[in-house]
Amino acid sequence: MSLDSDVIVDRRRLRRKLTFWRVTAVLIAIAALSVAGLVMSPRGTSAISTTGSIARVNIEGLIRSDQERTEALERLGNSSTAAVIVHINSPGGTTAGSEQLYDSLVRLKAKKPLVVVVEGLAASGGYITAIASDHIVAQQTSLVGSIGVLFQIPNVSDLLKTVGVKVEEVKSSPLKAAPNGYEPTSQEARDALDALVKDSYAWFKDLVKTRRGLDDEQLAKVSDGRVFTGRQGVDLKLIDELGDEKTAVAWLVAQKNVKKDLPVRDYKLTPRFGDLTFLRTAAAITLDAMGLGSIARQLERAGVTQAVDRLGLDGMLALWQPGSGN
Repeated sequence: MSLDSDVIVDRRRLRRKLTFWRVTAVLIAIAALSVAGLVMSPRGTSAISTTGSIARVNIEGLIRSDQERTEALERLGNSSTAAVIVHINSPGGTTAGSEQLYDSLVRLKAKKPLVVVVEGLAASGGYITAIASDHIVAQQTSLVGSIGVLFQIPNVSDLLKTVGVKVEEVKSSPLKAAPNGYEPTSQEARDALDALVKDSYAWFKDLVKTRRGLDDEQLAKVSDGRVFTGRQGVDLKLIDELGDEKTAVAWLVAQKNVKKDLPVRDYKLTPRFGDLTFLRTAAAITLDAMGLGSIARQLERAGVTQAVDRLGLDGMLALWQPGSGN
């Protein structure tokens, strides 16, 4: 009986090991196939390889500098695509990233008829992106605007005093690496930051004034940092028309001589590594296999991924943050 029991235990161990390596092999195969697909086919081939179509570009989430996105939009400009519809749903991001995306879309617009559709939100850097187009369509309840610039840094000096931690430093001048969050911000450092914010804010307002054809009085009404609904945006000249993608297509047909009834096809910009489908699938399979699938769902519902994204933003922000009163 003892020998039989040992054999049964050994078989169970072997079966568990075999199951583990089978799951591992499947995950590796999924990752390899996905990477091979990304390497062998250029980004955005669905729109480039199809003639006689309108490309749909989606700009979602936080906006930051992205050279691969710039290159993807350049490829789109050199393609045979008839026109481009840019869908925006973004609270903004860094001022530098928003400016880079704006410039990329302006260059694209010089080659292709281009129209913007605001899905739910085009605020701060998202609105900078939108005004690259000569025509902006938004739904009645979409939010647009938040014309302003923000510089934030957490200050943990009181916390460090509480736990008895002191940060020492030697620097070449008082404004080097200021503010640093480890000590109260000096007035000199605050004044320097204020000058940066005001300069970027002036650039933002001038861009809106020029692109949307506003006078000083009209600009003053929309540039106090608040957001407006699509319905309000029409009267304030922040957008041109209420509607959706069909409305945008109709404008392209009527104003840009784009052929009627052309299909609208997705053009994929470079996905961020954490957004790759095979990684999400592999993570879900792994957590489920470990009995931790519920944890992954809870993290998604809690918005942990979005919070980590925000921590990765460097520099001045053109970002709408309703939670902080901006």
